Amino acid sequence: MSIFVDESTKVVYQGLTGSQGRFHGMRNRAYGTQVVAGTNPKKAGTDVEGVPIFADVAAARAATGANVSCIFIPAPGVKDAVVEAAEAGMELVVVITEGVPAHDEAFFFNDLKRRHPGTQLLGPNCPGIISPGKCNIGITPGRSPYPAGRWAS
Repeated sequence: MSIFVDESTKVVYQGLTGSQGRFHGMRNRAYGTQVVAGTNPKKAGTDVEGVPIFADVAAARAATGANVSCIFIPAPGVKDAVVEAAEAGMELVVVITEGVPAHDEAFFFNDLKRRHPGTQLLGPNCPGIISPGKCNIGITPGRSPYPAGRWAS
């Protein structure tokens, strides 16, 4: 049973134009995840392998109907990125970035509780979330690296 994400989930990747965001975003798309947009204020109007890039999450949501944001940006910008996603109305914000300052985490956790109770937060410094066969967001592998039946060496 899918609880947070499924085949109808539409994801905007904040940081899709960066190396890690692009790598994992395209890997998630190949898994079957609906990667509908990316954000980068300096690259709005471009695309990453056919995925349109918008200036901000609100514009991406308005154009695509995205309901989940995945954050792959450097730690100093995560606080603003989480708040931006929540203000755009994202139902779930998945923060992959590691090294986010604790005071920033405390700020956006409490900001979401107070001002955006409809937005769930996963992370930071998490592998993401997967609903097997339906949706994969983040850095979680979509399949086992081991052949069937070869779990132990």
